[in-house]
Amino acid sequence: MQPITLTIGSFFLSAASCFCTGAREHADALQSDSAFSSLADDYQSWRDFSFPESAIARGRPTSQDRITEPGMRGALNRHTEVGDFLERIVAIDHATLTVENRLDYALLRRDLQNEFDSFQFKRWMMPVGQRGGPQQDLPQFDQSVPFRVAADYENYVKRMTRLGGAVRDTQAMMAEGLAEGLVPPAPVLEGVLEQFDAVQRGNLDEIESPLAVMPDSLSKEQQVQLRHQAREAKLDALLALSEMRTWLAEHYIPKASKSISAADHYKGAAFYAFELKRFTTTSLTPAEINAIGKDEVARIRGEMLEVIARTDWYSADPARAALTGDERLAQFIQYLRTDSRFYHTSAESLLSGYRDICKRIDAQWPEYFGVLPRLPYGVREIPRFMAPSQTTAYYMHGSMKSGLPGWFYANTYALDQRPTYEMVPLSLHEAVPGHHLQIALALEIEGVREFRRDVDSTAFVEGWALYAERLGTPMGLYKDPYDDFGRLLYEMWRSCRLVVDTGMHAFGMSRAEAIAFMMHNTALSKLNIEREIDRYIGWPGQACAYKIGEIEIRRIRSQCEGRLAAQFDLRDFHDHLLGAGPLPLDVLRTRMDAWCDALLLQPRVADPLATDRR
Repeated sequence: MQPITLTIGSFFLSAASCFCTGAREHADALQSDSAFSSLADDYQSWRDFSFPESAIARGRPTSQDRITEPGMRGALNRHTEVGDFLERIVAIDHATLTVENRLDYALLRRDLQNEFDSFQFKRWMMPVGQRGGPQQDLPQFDQSVPFRVAADYENYVKRMTRLGGAVRDTQAMMAEGLAEGLVPPAPVLEGVLEQFDAVQRGNLDEIESPLAVMPDSLSKEQQVQLRHQAREAKLDALLALSEMRTWLAEHYIPKASKSISAADHYKGAAFYAFELKRFTTTSLTPAEINAIGKDEVARIRGEMLEVIARTDWYSADPARAALTGDERLAQFIQYLRTDSRFYHTSAESLLSGYRDICKRIDAQWPEYFGVLPRLPYGVREIPRFMAPSQTTAYYMHGSMKSGLPGWFYANTYALDQRPTYEMVPLSLHEAVPGHHLQIALALEIEGVREFRRDVDSTAFVEGWALYAERLGTPMGLYKDPYDDFGRLLYEMWRSCRLVVDTGMHAFGMSRAEAIAFMMHNTALSKLNIEREIDRYIGWPGQACAYKIGEIEIRRIRSQCEGRLAAQFDLRDFHDHLLGAGPLPLDVLRTRMDAWCDALLLQPRVADPLATDRR
């Protein structure tokens, strides 16, 4: 090999070559960042156009006179468009992006890939069940819609005129699914006809109510015309719902699948694996999730027995100390389910109880969070037409931009199934500092792209809400041992989900066995358990996200506390954890590790009172 000699001339040529290489890399980075920014902007515009209801609710009314395109055509068009975005993002060299863009790239690519891949399983062809469908969407059509200026009313009526057609397009899509054998399991459709009947009895009057009073900027003639158009649109929607109800009863529900397991349905095993990965944002297998659930169930049962020993039920009869753990737990749960002291006697009393708890929590926010949302929230009952087949509660986000508050919806149906000891953890989960705090903060983060505010990460969103239930302990909300048992009950409930969800969809557990497992290990009412089990049947994998997410958030906190020691500040931890919006669990861990690293690198301030021992 000849020795390498470097002349003055060749040095300058080499330097010029390095400069050109650096310039090319810089140009590549600029090109990649520009391409990604353009894609992200186009994607947000597409989302706002394709899902106008969500855009309106979030204060981005780009298509105020439209509704989401229903039926086969809408689904196929959106799938094609998602595929186009996926091709564009794959073509971008993410390695050349700026650090600020790399996270957005990874999150958007993941969401696009999940959305594109989910299409193959065809669950979108089965949109009607206990927890969803036009029989629920239409009566709530006026929700999350601002009514402030004349155009709001005019566009609302335009959207109303599309409702009847949307119902018919949905039915046509379901008919195509039926022809392919795509029908939900029978429990998912139980009670659906009764929901349709309740909507018919209510005459959809709710969706006309916003037009009762309109701004003076609309003339009397315009107001009369709008009300007339709305009435005609409502009657057409009612007719379409009636047609669908008859079709469901005569053709669809009789063909409902008798198997509850996802494994027995179209691409079932692959579908369930996909859903577990998507919802938990992990690669945990059904067997691993099932084992985690059983371990948590065993741990929580032990803690439940400790709490029972602090109750007046336990101290009232010395014989109860001689019972085995299983016997004591079973008798205590039976007491909770049957004693009237644990139940409200009116819907308003129940709602007032929730409002009181929420107000007590509100006063403690500053102790646990340095950054708080501006958006307020309220408590209201789940609409009665859908309450019998709904779970205990849910949250509906609002938006400061659209002028809409967040709402914590509580179920007031069957008051003898809504015990008081579950009200504290439920308030912490659905309202504050659970869903309302986390989602409202995400909506108010400055300097992030819009899609980052609702990244598909159920494990983060629900894991945080379950973690929030634990914060009730230092807040002093579980001083009553019955309330503390309610906290453990809710944690047990989410742990049981890991067992029964994987059990039904991967290991052959029957619906009756799943109900029995929940009855044995929780104090939930039988009605609540049945509704929950039916939810897991119709929504495979989703319920596993709660406990998996909470375990990881608690693990992250514990490790941060261990690493930072005296430097650990709980308010700062919470602020940073929530400060980037919802994230997949692996991304969240990386973010929090970097937070700890940065704090540990900061120079420590010397204690002026320390003794010089040199």
